[in-house]
Amino acid sequence: MAPAVDNDDKHNKAKSEYDKGTNYVAGGIEADPYLFALIVASPFLTLLLAHITSTEYVEAHPDQPPFLFTTLLPTCFQDVSTCVRSVYEAGASVTPTLEAAKFVLSFMGVALLLERTLPGKIETGPETLTGHVPKYVDNAMAHCFSFSPLFWLGSNLGPLKLYDFGIFYDLFPGAVAFLNLFGIVFCVFLTFKGRYYPSTQDYGSSGSFLKDYLWGTELYPRIYGLDVKRFINCRFSMTFWQLCGLSFAYRSYTLHDGEIDYGILFSAISQYLYLVKFFSWEMGYMRSIDIIVDRAGYEIQWGCLVWVPSVYTLHTRYLVQHPSGLSFGVAAFLFVLSLLGVVLNYKADHEREVFRATNGKCKIWGKDPTYIEAKYAVMDRKTGKKTEKTSLLLASGCWGVARHFQYFFELTAAWSWCLLTNPMQNGILPFFYAIFLTYLLIDRANRDSEKCHLKYGKYYEEYCKLVPYKIVPGLY
Repeated sequence: MAPAVDNDDKHNKAKSEYDKGTNYVAGGIEADPYLFALIVASPFLTLLLAHITSTEYVEAHPDQPPFLFTTLLPTCFQDVSTCVRSVYEAGASVTPTLEAAKFVLSFMGVALLLERTLPGKIETGPETLTGHVPKYVDNAMAHCFSFSPLFWLGSNLGPLKLYDFGIFYDLFPGAVAFLNLFGIVFCVFLTFKGRYYPSTQDYGSSGSFLKDYLWGTELYPRIYGLDVKRFINCRFSMTFWQLCGLSFAYRSYTLHDGEIDYGILFSAISQYLYLVKFFSWEMGYMRSIDIIVDRAGYEIQWGCLVWVPSVYTLHTRYLVQHPSGLSFGVAAFLFVLSLLGVVLNYKADHEREVFRATNGKCKIWGKDPTYIEAKYAVMDRKTGKKTEKTSLLLASGCWGVARHFQYFFELTAAWSWCLLTNPMQNGILPFFYAIFLTYLLIDRANRDSEKCHLKYGKYYEEYCKLVPYKIVPGLY
């Protein structure tokens, strides 16, 4: 019976913190030990992944087989000390370079300029427990369709010829090393800012500097009016990922004497279109768990600054030195499958956006939507006064199939991109992204469920009876 008591105590503590208006869901190092272990190892892991996909590594190991992971693992078991030393030396060999730092800072500078100057309609995020309503200029699509042409204009393929179009690949190791240092220092700044100079009332401290550093102290930090989470999570991270694929495909083409690798080409195009979809849906993202639950700490801000550029591009980056060898037909089939995932992921998100915008007065799959009218309370932390609010929980369309059916479509795209690396030829290492994303989305679905149980109580329990599965109907 002890575990049940422990779970009740945890729930009651989380409910107490929720009622105080401090945060929707408790988080941090104690919430998921496996994720914490990954967080500790992640800076070094990003350096290691950057090294083993670099030109320098291939030149130093010309006879290294593509099945890198499965080939080296037995060797490491035979001589653990030598393996550990070699792995450490490989990761430690990746250091920041001035050229890479200038490239990253220039990239951020262009993103900042577009963020501040492009026009757009004023949109809002969900009201927080303290009554704060975040506001944003919705200029994401303008950003997306401005940044890509600007990158082309400045490259050797455009008129200005300031840099090579393959610059993302050429400077990648140094850029990751610089971003690591920048991200670690920046998250220290965010920790102190949230503790002593918060932008809103949605802040707090756990009492532990380590937990505050990892989980964050502030929900909506702004610096001179710049929304930190949107700029890092979207305008830097997603744009970097979007352009990496095209840059890597170009570098593959030049390295292999003009030979087209359909695996990397279709993967790059599909991911680019996926991220166009992301920017079209950016305001939906600003209402997601990453923004309304996760505080701006190391876990999410360092993750978007370093982990996303390093891991979310791994499968494409790996193909620069190790072509997929896929035929046009096979690559095209996987490309279409990935696009199907992208389109259906967008359709699911769009259904909910329309439902929210019309306050439920719309048709979903040709029928009036089924939903739960859920009541919750917003509290003023200064006065203690609570105000009752209402939300509509959609249980029709994709959202009636599973509570996060859109994750299934996102994973369909992710696994398709990794299959485009041709595991029969290149092994399982490029699948690290898809494996990680699967774990991440399952964890996110669980945390969202916990948040909604705390926020809506009996109304969410009623919703769960209507929609019992989280991601895959009949399975999970």
